[in-house]
Amino acid sequence: MARPYVILNAAMTLDGKIATREGDSQISCKEDLKRTHELRAEVDAIMVGVGTVLIDNPSLTVRRARGENPIRVIVDGFAKTPTNARVLDGSAPTIIALTEKVDNREKERLRSAGAQLISVGEDEVDLPQLLERLHERGIKRLLLEGGSTLNWSMISQGLVDEIRVAVAPVVVGGENSKTLVGGLGFKKIAEGAKFELTDFKRVGEDLLLIYRARGDKSAQKVG
Repeated sequence: MARPYVILNAAMTLDGKIATREGDSQISCKEDLKRTHELRAEVDAIMVGVGTVLIDNPSLTVRRARGENPIRVIVDGFAKTPTNARVLDGSAPTIIALTEKVDNREKERLRSAGAQLISVGEDEVDLPQLLERLHERGIKRLLLEGGSTLNWSMISQGLVDEIRVAVAPVVVGGENSKTLVGGLGFKKIAEGAKFELTDFKRVGEDLLLIYRARGDKSAQKVG
C-alpha cells in the first residue's frame, strides 16, 4: 500500500494534556505556533478529526509563516461537519472522509459547501484506505493534528511515521482532560507503538521532541 508520510504534530502540557477539562487548547507559545505554521507550509495536507472541527473550529491554514495552505482533510464518519465551519471557508481545498453509510442528502450538503468527499469504510472511516486514496491524489506528506481519538486510531494502526510534540511548562491536571492519545489504548506497555527520539530543542519556552517510528517499513511504500 502506498500512502503519505505522516507527521503527528501537537502541543501538550507537562502532564500530557492537549486541552483542559473545559476544552481550552491554547497551549503553544508564540514561537511554537510559528513552528507549526511553518510545518503546515511544508506538507501537502493537514488532517484532523471532526471532533476538533466541532470543538475548536480551526482554519487549518498557514498564517504565521510564508507558504501555501495545505489541503484540509477531515475524518468525519457520519457527516457532522457544519457547513459554516472554517474548514469550509474556501481558503484551501477540503476533503471530508465519510463512511459509506452517509446518505446522499448529507453528501450533497457538504458538496454544496465546497467539500470534496471520499467514502471509505462501513462503521468507521477506513484509515489505511483513506491514506491510499489521498496518496493517489498526490498527497505525499500529511500533517496529523489530532484530536486524541484520531491520534490513537492512526498510531494503533501503524500509520504515523513521525511525532513532533512541543511540551509546555505548565500542569493543568484533570482526569477528564484530553491527553495526546486517547482511544481504547493498548493493554500492556510491550504492545505499545514504539518510537525513537531523533532530536530535541527549545522553542520559546517550550521543549520540542521529535520521534521517528521504529520497525520495518519495507512492507509498505511511504511517500
